Amino acid sequence: MAVYEQRRWESDATGLTRRDRRPCNYDVYLPDPLAGRRFVLDGSTAADVADAEAELVRLNTSAEALADTESLARLLLRAESVASSRIEGLDVGGRRLLHADAARQIGQAPRDVTAEEVLGNIDAMVWGIESVEPGGPITLSVILEAHRRLLAGTRFEEHGGRIRTEQNWIGGSGYNPCSAAFVPPPPEEVPGLLDDLVRFCNDDTLPALAQAAVAHAQFETIHPFVDGNGRTGRVLLHLVLRRRGIAHRVLPPVSLVLATWARDYVGGLTETRYAGAPDSPQAHEGINRWVSFFASASLRAVRDAGRFEEHVRALQTSWRERAGNPRRDSAAYQLIGALPAAPVLTATTAAGLIGRSFQTASQAVERLVGAGVLRQVNVGRRNRTFEAPELIDAFTALERRLASPGGDTRVSPPVRRVPRRLTP
Repeated sequence: MAVYEQRRWESDATGLTRRDRRPCNYDVYLPDPLAGRRFVLDGSTAADVADAEAELVRLNTSAEALADTESLARLLLRAESVASSRIEGLDVGGRRLLHADAARQIGQAPRDVTAEEVLGNIDAMVWGIESVEPGGPITLSVILEAHRRLLAGTRFEEHGGRIRTEQNWIGGSGYNPCSAAFVPPPPEEVPGLLDDLVRFCNDDTLPALAQAAVAHAQFETIHPFVDGNGRTGRVLLHLVLRRRGIAHRVLPPVSLVLATWARDYVGGLTETRYAGAPDSPQAHEGINRWVSFFASASLRAVRDAGRFEEHVRALQTSWRERAGNPRRDSAAYQLIGALPAAPVLTATTAAGLIGRSFQTASQAVERLVGAGVLRQVNVGRRNRTFEAPELIDAFTALERRLASPGGDTRVSPPVRRVPRRLTP
């Protein structure tokens, strides 16, 4: 039975004000385990889940017919990682992130600390997705390694991949939990709760989208790390969708919607933290509200991702025409297919993308520059960098559209900061 248990906070820290050192009582939350628990979805919730799952399967099925599926999937994954980071206050636009990624690929020292943190989120997401096969297991070691990669190179690096051994809390003071909005389970409870969560993630009883929603909510409730809980929890929900086989090729950028509906997102998570028996009306209603909300966010993300895919395909058709309709086995044709994976690149990275020599890739890049597909964005003797401005604009438009509650920034203004369109 889930309970809020009262604890006493005593501080022996020095250098704090009397207020911050003052002892207090606080309520720590001890959730029910998930494995083996019976969840009942209301008719409307089940319908929302079914609609979202059908659209997600359709997106992945249609993408399988494309030669450049992997490139599109990586661009959407990048959008998802950007949004997941933005929820945690790491705000960086698509163009800025892509330039930082290109600099990292050619071995330049990082200068943009925020972009580096977001790139760490992408690394964690990519590694996690590639580590879980459809039908395969999700393990605690995968979650811990994704978290380690997320925090690599940040000020919290030493905590990467390590379960917390101290009490944490959300909101209130940074020195004590006295005024916290929520206090997760105490550290001695965390390992057992994580083991239970992993068992739940490897069960197939619930519909996949509902399972991902419940797993994410439980992970955020456990809050097992010193930092990076939100981003790791959003990696986990995609691991569940991949394991269940409904998002094995293309992931929906659901975090772009959650960032827009941030208040409802936090409120939905909060409603899953009931006190009492797991079959109580409060528990049932809280889970159903959260699952229905998550299904709605996923449905919108999938539909916008589908429109984005269609736009990118149209762009690639236009690029091939402007480049003189190169042969399918040519480097230029292959580079056009690979550009969504790397909208900012050098000749060296282009060669790696298409598996051709540096000279052949350089010629393909120059051909696309001449066709107006690519443009050079910095000049130097070595490592000249090029970008696909129309593709970056499409990426930006996706972010802007998903930041609008109504799906159109001309009608419904963005409710959070969004990147500007920069192409002349």
